[in-house]
Amino acid sequence: MKLTDIVARCAQLFEDLDFNAVKQWKAATPGRKAIGYMPIYVPREIIHAADMLPVGIFGGGDQIEVIQGDAYYQSYICRIPRSTVELGLTGRLDCLDGMLFPSICDVIRNLSGMWQIMFKDKYVRYVDVPQNYDDSIGGEFYMHEMQQVRDDLAKLRGKPISDDELRASIAVYNDNRAAVAELYAYRAQAPWQAPTSEVYLVLRAGLVLPAEEHTLLVRDYLAAAKAQERPRKDNARVVLTGAFCEQPPLSLIKSIEMAGCYVVDDDFVLVSRWLREPVPTDGDPLQALARAFLHHSVQSSPKYDERREDKGTFLLHQVKMRGAEGVIFAAPSFCDPALLERPMLQEVLAKHKVPYTAFKYAENTGQMAPIREQAGTFADSIKLWSAA
Repeated sequence: MKLTDIVARCAQLFEDLDFNAVKQWKAATPGRKAIGYMPIYVPREIIHAADMLPVGIFGGGDQIEVIQGDAYYQSYICRIPRSTVELGLTGRLDCLDGMLFPSICDVIRNLSGMWQIMFKDKYVRYVDVPQNYDDSIGGEFYMHEMQQVRDDLAKLRGKPISDDELRASIAVYNDNRAAVAELYAYRAQAPWQAPTSEVYLVLRAGLVLPAEEHTLLVRDYLAAAKAQERPRKDNARVVLTGAFCEQPPLSLIKSIEMAGCYVVDDDFVLVSRWLREPVPTDGDPLQALARAFLHHSVQSSPKYDERREDKGTFLLHQVKMRGAEGVIFAAPSFCDPALLERPMLQEVLAKHKVPYTAFKYAENTGQMAPIREQAGTFADSIKLWSAA
């Protein structure tokens, strides 16, 4: 499959706010169900094990005008809940049989309650996560949370979800995460061969495709990217962080690349990389998922940090592992988790003499010139400092 064809398909899925891929999947076998979820992480294995399609709902991006959604939230709230409400009230999410709202922030917690009021005929659940990382405390709590989701989906499909079904789904998502990890490793090695504007589209495709199909798509893209020689530029290698929930518009990513930056790591679509190690496929599957969350998940602003001294260690690891020369803090406007943590992370970077810059965006950001100029200045300064 040609590289251009793969990217074009991913772009089409990304731009389709009517979720036709989900509708086609459901229509292929009568009785199929689809469960939506908000960023940043839900245990999709449980949805998959219930023979349902997990569908990532990451807002309306810059392709939708928010009219009704603005009536539900104040102007000083980030845009993703407003555009998600707009998607729901305009019927674009009618193909979903339920929605999961993971623990991200108070805004998303409140959105789960509003969703229950607005869509009384749909399954809705807020999925909490542990803040204690002891297996016997936080682990038991998270297993209980996942068991509730398991019971809910079993009721929705009309029969229990077996341990064997869960283990099989864990294996499917282990493979998917491995494919995405291969893609990220290759981009860090040769970012000119796999531009982030393309990698991002490949990741977003995984929000509406079955995991098995997405894994094949990722590996097809990787093979096609390796086969096509592209010109290498003297760009600055940067880690982009802060975009874990409300996603940046594609034009913002392109602007950063055009400004002279190679993004060699990021926190886009974290659901596809949340668990850093393969989840065991033997024993109790919920226990395996719980321990993976507690001990092998990424650090992110919405996730509670056990120890204050660990703040920033994961970001420093990203910089070192990917050979980055600097960090770009890109956070959505009014994103409390990202913006409250930013000063602490900047302090850690300054202590280790890692250059950084910061800006805010909205998913419908229209004017890219200032961001491109800021990113370009940052890239130039990195090159000057490294030369000195």
